[in-house]
Amino acid sequence: MTPDELMEEACRLARESVDNDWGGPFGAVIAKDGVIVARGQNRVLLTGDATAHAEIETIRKASQVLNGQGPSISKEHQNESTLELVPRPEGSVDKVPERAKMLMGMEIYISGAPCPMCMSAIYWARLDAVHFASDLADTSEIGFDDAYQYEDFTRPLPERSVRIEQFRRDLGAEAYKSWAEKADKHPY
Repeated sequence: MTPDELMEEACRLARESVDNDWGGPFGAVIAKDGVIVARGQNRVLLTGDATAHAEIETIRKASQVLNGQGPSISKEHQNESTLELVPRPEGSVDKVPERAKMLMGMEIYISGAPCPMCMSAIYWARLDAVHFASDLADTSEIGFDDAYQYEDFTRPLPERSVRIEQFRRDLGAEAYKSWAEKADKHPY
């Protein structure tokens, strides 16, 4: 499919979400070399799950397609999945020499610019590119003010709109130490 056709499909999914009362006007497709790997749409109103955004749903579906429909990946088969370790890209600031490939080599087409949660998921999924139809200003016009969230993240913690504080660092340090000392950890 062409980039135009991929965006048309993402926007068709967005309209379908609205028409069916599943959620806001957000649809997405993940493609590799012009072939759709997964489709998703906003399903917040359908599920009551605030994380059921089109991008998150599509990333989850792509992972299921690529890894098979099983509920989990056994340790013995991690390198036969999206968890396959690959060298960090040249010029990367990553401190770890290898990471799981996740969705490298794929692109996402979205009806609207991703919110911060979805953009974070896109980074974690290691998608190569993001293409969107409507920008943050368009999205704000219809009542989804994602631009505000991006702005809020730039503020110092005490000035953010949601109270956020570090609490009991000693307890978190125990789990972090376990990970740091784990000889056979699988970086992702």
